Amino acid sequence: MFHTNMFDSHPHMLDMSPHKTTFSETDLGRPRDDEYETKSGTDTMDAPSGDDQDPNPRPRKKGYRRHTQRQIEEMEAFFKQCPHPDDKQRKELSRDLGLEPLQVKFWFQNKRTQMKTQHERHENSILKAENEKLRAENNRYKEALTNATCPNCGGPAALGEMSFDEQHLRIENARLREEIDRISGIAAKYVGKPVTSSYSNLSSLNNNRMPVGNYGAQSGTVGEMYGGSDLFRSLPAPADADKPMIVELAVAAMEELTRLAQAGDSLWVPGNHHSEILNEEDYLRTFPSRGLGPKPLGLRSEASRESVVVIMNHINLIDILMDVNQWSTMFCGIVSRALTLEVLSTGVAGNYNGALQVMSAEFQVPSPLVPTRENYFVRYCKQQPDGIWAVVDVSLDNLRPSTISRSRRRPSGCLIQELPNGYSKVTWIEHVEVDDRAVHSIYKTLVNSGLAFGAKRWVATLDRQCERLASSMANNIQAGNLCVITSAEGRKSMLKLAERMVISYCTGVGASTAHAWTTLSATGCDDVRVMTRKSTDEPGRPPGIVLSAATSFWLPVPPKRVFDFLRAENSRNEWDILSNGGQVQELAHIANGRDPGNCVSLLRVNSANSSQSNMLILQESCTDSTGSYVVYAPVDIVAMNVVLGGGDPDYVALLPSGFAILPDGPGINRGSILDVGSGGSLLTVAFQILVDSAPTAKLSLGSVATVNSLIKCTVERIKVAVIRDNT
Repeated sequence: MFHTNMFDSHPHMLDMSPHKTTFSETDLGRPRDDEYETKSGTDTMDAPSGDDQDPNPRPRKKGYRRHTQRQIEEMEAFFKQCPHPDDKQRKELSRDLGLEPLQVKFWFQNKRTQMKTQHERHENSILKAENEKLRAENNRYKEALTNATCPNCGGPAALGEMSFDEQHLRIENARLREEIDRISGIAAKYVGKPVTSSYSNLSSLNNNRMPVGNYGAQSGTVGEMYGGSDLFRSLPAPADADKPMIVELAVAAMEELTRLAQAGDSLWVPGNHHSEILNEEDYLRTFPSRGLGPKPLGLRSEASRESVVVIMNHINLIDILMDVNQWSTMFCGIVSRALTLEVLSTGVAGNYNGALQVMSAEFQVPSPLVPTRENYFVRYCKQQPDGIWAVVDVSLDNLRPSTISRSRRRPSGCLIQELPNGYSKVTWIEHVEVDDRAVHSIYKTLVNSGLAFGAKRWVATLDRQCERLASSMANNIQAGNLCVITSAEGRKSMLKLAERMVISYCTGVGASTAHAWTTLSATGCDDVRVMTRKSTDEPGRPPGIVLSAATSFWLPVPPKRVFDFLRAENSRNEWDILSNGGQVQELAHIANGRDPGNCVSLLRVNSANSSQSNMLILQESCTDSTGSYVVYAPVDIVAMNVVLGGGDPDYVALLPSGFAILPDGPGINRGSILDVGSGGSLLTVAFQILVDSAPTAKLSLGSVATVNSLIKCTVERIKVAVIRDNT
């Protein structure tokens, strides 16, 4: 789709003719003259004027004329079809009903006001009921916490000690003392005090809090790159009294992660989709004194393990995992935003061995129907005696301002083993406790199976991204195909531009509202979530008001078939409304991995419409066993010539749109796909559209309605086409 010039001629589309797509200024640029009129005009209808005025006027009652039942029914029926009739429609309606056009106009104004009032009253009642429900749930939590007991000693547990009580610390202290002594020298150097004095005053954990201050040397997020909010910056930097406890918690988490990664079949059992899931009963017996304490009420355990061999050496992998910018970029489809709050240790001997960072991150599924998972945790990197590297995360809920969390990370991370020829074996573990009751029903099967946030998705993304990086560094490309880009500089520039496009798409497609977008509407599965953003002189973005619309739905078609249909240039005119049936030609191509679906392409649409002829589209398609993406954006021809010549792609303006395709569950049904979880697809469609090139312009309701209609029309076209092809 060519959304950048949908409402205005895009300044960078140099090959487009001066004709514009036909959307009137009345619909999109400014409200109609009766858009916000709510007052009745009956006060002025009967007032005399000029010489007819009585010098001694007497107050008289206003005359009210009651409409007939037929007139009301006719106008009610017309209102359902068109609540904002224009002058011509009002005149026709008044002529049919025997009314004055002004009476019809006032009736529609009053009716709109009445409907708005009823809608607000209904919303208030829903919010009131939800508030009462949350208050009752909060009271239940408080009562449960008040009556809680320590899982180890059976004694009472105070509210502030639920996640890290004193009795548990005494038990953990004896087991971990030897490990603490080994790293006490490192901790004393970077933290400023010996670690062995860590638990002399447990109350300092909840009583000493530092205001938000210096967040350390490393900070950066995908959200910051694209206008992230300051929500994560409100989290506290750890106080000095807390740092020894953080170190000890990280050491315990490292030991648990190592044992879980190397454990046999007793702890891990085969799960759906060829992955391993944790045996909760054996886990509780193996780790009776868990560092985070008992599982909070209302949270569900989710744990999985997966291994993969990737084409990247272990040193580069460690660098990516310990640098928040590289980490959030590589996993942009999973990490919505991330921030390093403070670096407690940078490591020793010039590498990340012993590095310790306090971080915050938000994890997402590419759909507005799945809530994000926010975590506040410590990340610890260590080289094992056998040469294997390990990176572990564990939540710091005891340092959070709030005592109730919707998600927390038990020891999660990966072990990285060096292999010959620049390869590495990665064993990944994801172990979380989460409240996912807010997940929409069509995504529940996927989320509950562990595929949405589990280890399989992390390693599949890692494997695909390592192949992509290897492709960008290749120098021996054969020119067997005329579309293949053989220039190393041109390949790197085009891949960098495509990477920025995909990251920008991911920031607007999930349920996170912490970026620069302002949500205008977000409702159920059948509706579209619309957000808006204003940009002025930001490089890589066209100036003006941008609308982002996203919706998700289920298709009774396998994910691979949906992916192949959406990425293919010969089927694009079946769903792309603005291509007007034009044929698509691939001008340039970069393969990104073993799967032919992983590639970056430069497309040209030869449209019959002269205003859209010879437009260029940058498209990246990528797929793995856990999901697929097809992301595209219109691009300027002159700018793309610079990029293909190896020029800087950072200043090429992009407004990405596209699709995220996920399986609807863990299994593959060889028979008919009749319901969610039987082998179908969960498809998310998202558009970013420039509605006005002036950042100071006011957003009209007509613009939102048009974008809403556009995405719904596209959804219907996709449904018809893929279901027809599948049958």
